[in-house]
Amino acid sequence: MEIRTLRSFLAVAREGNVTRAARQLHITQPALSRQLAELEREVGCELLVREPRGVTLTEEGMLLRKRADEIVSLTDRTERELRSPAAEVEGDVWVGGGESRAMALVAQVATGLEHQHPGVRLRLHSGNGTDVTERVEKGLLDFGVVFGSEVGERYESLRLPHEDRWGVLVRRDHPFAGQKDLAIEDLRGERLIVSGESTAFAGGGQTPLDRMLARGFDVAATYTLLYNGSLLVEAGMGVAVCFDGIVAAGEGTPFSFVPLVDVPTTPAWLIWKRYVPLSRACELFLRGMRELV
Repeated sequence: MEIRTLRSFLAVAREGNVTRAARQLHITQPALSRQLAELEREVGCELLVREPRGVTLTEEGMLLRKRADEIVSLTDRTERELRSPAAEVEGDVWVGGGESRAMALVAQVATGLEHQHPGVRLRLHSGNGTDVTERVEKGLLDFGVVFGSEVGERYESLRLPHEDRWGVLVRRDHPFAGQKDLAIEDLRGERLIVSGESTAFAGGGQTPLDRMLARGFDVAATYTLLYNGSLLVEAGMGVAVCFDGIVAAGEGTPFSFVPLVDVPTTPAWLIWKRYVPLSRACELFLRGMRELV
């Protein structure tokens, strides 16, 4: 598959219309149609459903769209790095992480690096641990900030000087609001809003919190990033089990945060793929993170 053909396919997928995509690509509609037909012959399956008003993706087309996005993004990034002049450090540093005050360390180092080398740009991606790890694995992120007691052997890692405290985010009119702390057992009978990464509710249980919550607690909903979870709390659906310091709580806000005393704090790690050379910009970012630690 040629990169040019994948770009054409992505344009059609975005526009949902071959004519509009051809106009965007500055080629004729018949030429684009031939590219798409050749791509379908190459992969051996239909990628598009042609309809009078446009096109939609087949199941195979949706899979190719996801992979093509990754391939084109990685290609563009590599070309930018190769074009950077050797005399001055330039380029992108792609970092992904979840919602945690540990990301303030990334911000601190990236800001100092940008002041020293204005051609270096931080590309920050927000996502949960599964998403971030997959992107590091595929080369779409240079670094990931993940949380837990262990890091897989596939990655180099640096333990960061930050540990997140668990607790519950509640409305200020909730009976828990204003309490000094809570135990897990205090949550029995409450409707819980928990991170979608928790495996406890599918019969697994990787963290101490997972194992505690696996004991028959009532889960009302799950969230990926806490801001949307806090809207459920505000609407009265339940209380959110989360890290401290992500959503503002206290006077002048709709929320109160109460720590959980019997759940260990969770360490944060910077990870990057083992045996993969880093760009000069990434090497300087990593040096800054190590100096900070």
